[in-house]
Amino acid sequence: AMAAPRRPSGGGLRRAPQDGRLEEINKEFLCDPKFSNEKDLEEKLAVFKEKYMEFDLNNKGEIDLMSVKRMMEKLGAPKTHLELKKMISEVTGGVSDTISYQDFVNVMLGKRSAVLKLVMMFEGKANESNRKPSGPPPERDIASLP
Repeated sequence: AMAAPRRPSGGGLRRAPQDGRLEEINKEFLCDPKFSNEKDLEEKLAVFKEKYMEFDLNNKGEIDLMSVKRMMEKLGAPKTHLELKKMISEVTGGVSDTISYQDFVNVMLGKRSAVLKLVMMFEGKANESNRKPSGPPPERDIASLP
């Protein structure tokens, strides 16, 4: 199947409001004492935000069943309808059939191991091993050491 032609870059603008909204939520997580000892929190949140926007296909600020389904297929881990529902209720605690950004971050940072989290971690690792490091690693100055 031929790849659909890339649309001219109007797509980026459409995301701006959502990007800003997720940025605000990230700030709340950064100020949350519950996560104050989380390593590299700011970097993690930046990654979660990108991931979430990739997932949120309808751009409504929530991830619904179809979005999770398509994402899992894209990650090469297709799931049945039932499995998808279970994944979503795992993330939301069963209170919603869509995943909000707060839910998403809470699962990713939380201690519970949800399927979604495992898949994300796995995908992250797969991406890391495919990516050739470009240039020397940034030098860490003494100040940035823990």
